[in-house]
Amino acid sequence: MAFLSGRRRRTRLAPELDDQELGRLLKSLRATTRTGTIATTDLCAAQITRLLDHEPGEWDRRTHRMDVLAAFMTDSHLPGAWAAREPRNPDALVLHAWSQVIRARAEGRPDDASAAADLCVKAAGLAPEDPAPWVVLLAVARLQRWAQPQAFGVWNEVLARDRWNREAYLAMLGYLSPEEGGSRIQVLEFVDTLSARMPANAPCASVELTAQVLQYHSVLRRGGFEALVARNHWSHAMAVRALDRVAHTWNQPGFLRHARALADLNLLAYALMAADRRREAAALFETIGGIVTPWPWNTGGDPLTEFDQAQRRATVGL
Repeated sequence: MAFLSGRRRRTRLAPELDDQELGRLLKSLRATTRTGTIATTDLCAAQITRLLDHEPGEWDRRTHRMDVLAAFMTDSHLPGAWAAREPRNPDALVLHAWSQVIRARAEGRPDDASAAADLCVKAAGLAPEDPAPWVVLLAVARLQRWAQPQAFGVWNEVLARDRWNREAYLAMLGYLSPEEGGSRIQVLEFVDTLSARMPANAPCASVELTAQVLQYHSVLRRGGFEALVARNHWSHAMAVRALDRVAHTWNQPGFLRHARALADLNLLAYALMAADRRREAAALFETIGGIVTPWPWNTGGDPLTEFDQAQRRATVGL
């Protein structure tokens, strides 16, 4: 296992992806969010505000940063303390709501997200142009299995503010899945409608490939003979089309410019390896540069180990 131990030093899980400013903030927050003092709350809130205000109106980047910060501080006092001290600050309210939703999902307690919905409604009134409150409200709708007219209503509010919002489209993909009360037909219709309209390099460009990976995982979960031949999924016409549509463009320099482009490249590398398209995956691993996303690599075990082993397989014999 010498290869893996050496590779592990070069690969890492980085929720900020290639956002260096966000990475520096996370490092700073890591050292200061544990004290619980008023001064610490003010200092951290000022740092977060400075980062979020750095690119006003860049909704894709701001939403990515808010999501990462909420996940990072799910168990911290800071989001609640900041919202309590600044009840008319929409960023404080959204961060608090998002952290509540993440915690409720992790603990399997959907009712705990009800307070988050109220925070989102208030934040949306304070910042009517910002899609983030609606993105979080859509997460609540998904967690609590709201009726489709309500969920689509929230989704449309996101799109009215940020047409190709990545989180909103992926949330609706999950909401419409058979696992969450939808159906395979609804997923296919949703993906087909989106694919016919969106730009090839839109922030939500990964929806079609995500749907195929999720379907592949559903086959794996069945176990037995079906799991043994799950690789056949990637020879089906829709799966081939989803891979072909992006395999030759996403890795072109500058083609994907959205905040979570590296997450999409991780997804593509995973799918290419599952389809045994190793040569294409090998070039992609070079672009990824060792920044690993937990999903989809964690489906098979430890994501760093799975990524390392896939990267090695991609280059064997090439």
